[in-house]
Amino acid sequence: MQIRQTNKRFHFKKYTNFDRDIDPKQRAWIEVNGEAIEKNVRQLRSKLSKNCQFMAVVKADGYGHDSKVVSEYAIKGGASQLGVATLKEGIKLRSSGVNKPILVLGNLFTKKDLIIAFKNDLMPTISSLRECLICNNIGKQVGLKFSLHLKVDTGMSRLGFESDKFIQEFEKIKSFENISIEGIYSHLSSADEDYPLDPKSSTQLQRVKFNELLKQINVDSDHNIKIHLANSAGMLLNKDFHFHMVRVGLSMYGYSPLAKIDKNLLLKPALFLKVKVAFIRIIDQGVSVSYGGKFVSRRKTKLAVLSIGYADGVPRNLSGKINVIHNNKLYPQVGSITMDQMMVDITDSDEIKVGSTMVLLGSEGDKTISPIDWARESNTIPWEILCSFKNRLPRVQVD
Repeated sequence: MQIRQTNKRFHFKKYTNFDRDIDPKQRAWIEVNGEAIEKNVRQLRSKLSKNCQFMAVVKADGYGHDSKVVSEYAIKGGASQLGVATLKEGIKLRSSGVNKPILVLGNLFTKKDLIIAFKNDLMPTISSLRECLICNNIGKQVGLKFSLHLKVDTGMSRLGFESDKFIQEFEKIKSFENISIEGIYSHLSSADEDYPLDPKSSTQLQRVKFNELLKQINVDSDHNIKIHLANSAGMLLNKDFHFHMVRVGLSMYGYSPLAKIDKNLLLKPALFLKVKVAFIRIIDQGVSVSYGGKFVSRRKTKLAVLSIGYADGVPRNLSGKINVIHNNKLYPQVGSITMDQMMVDITDSDEIKVGSTMVLLGSEGDKTISPIDWARESNTIPWEILCSFKNRLPRVQVD
């Protein structure tokens, strides 16, 4: 770096690459253990039949873990397909060298987007006859078949053909010469809430409805069409949900959507959220901390200021409800979590210094803090916690 001084002011000739000089662990970061992803996929695949394929769902940047890293290790573990939510997510994986089949789970509805999907060898999810016609015309123009998956709504009321109309429309779709139906699928709405499984549960009713549709279109006659219904929870509920492929997200990252069978899965969380202490201050008894003064010290208190906040993805409504780990000890977070910082009560520690690393999510010694814990405290779901971490948190791969 060259610096010249003029009129006592510094002028930097080059500044665009300064971020390369910044240590990714300078402030706060996410550590991703790729080997944990690989082992989790192997463990989950061991519960499937030999002919049942594993689709690794890597949307939302791999649930906040880094989709490229997750895809690489999921494939090592035996994933044969990948699932993304958007066109951009699929193209990102293709540009990074991933060559496995990729299904775009979101709805592509313009001709331009479907052409881009076709050129990048991405399979779109098709929910209407209109999009089927567009795909068929795209394939016809180049003399090739456009590979896609058809989705049927069996109770989610989101994407998918209406189930009562699908049988008739499927007969039309089969006549299209320039599309290749690679899969037919539906999505469970409440599988993570229906354990133990009841015959009258919405999850079972969806499976029955899906099965009836498949029988009526006689899909078993075409072995090239992969039938899939189960997400992580559906896969763990019962083998009747497996069909030809399962779509696994949360469990692959090390968390069970079904708490009652969590201990039997031997899954290992792949994400650690860590932050360094940026400042330490001591306050007297009766002093308020952070915005709103909702926390007031009851004693002389030593505070560690951590450089992470809700702009990084730590929910503000967790204020005063969570702990952090340092050297196998828990320390309470106090005061309102701010945009870029939070405070922790470290009065009982003589070893925490400026620059010390603290664990917000993950394990250290026998202490563990999980996204499931955060979800419980903030009245949400672990999926939202994991997908909330922003890009300004560097992802650091560790094995």
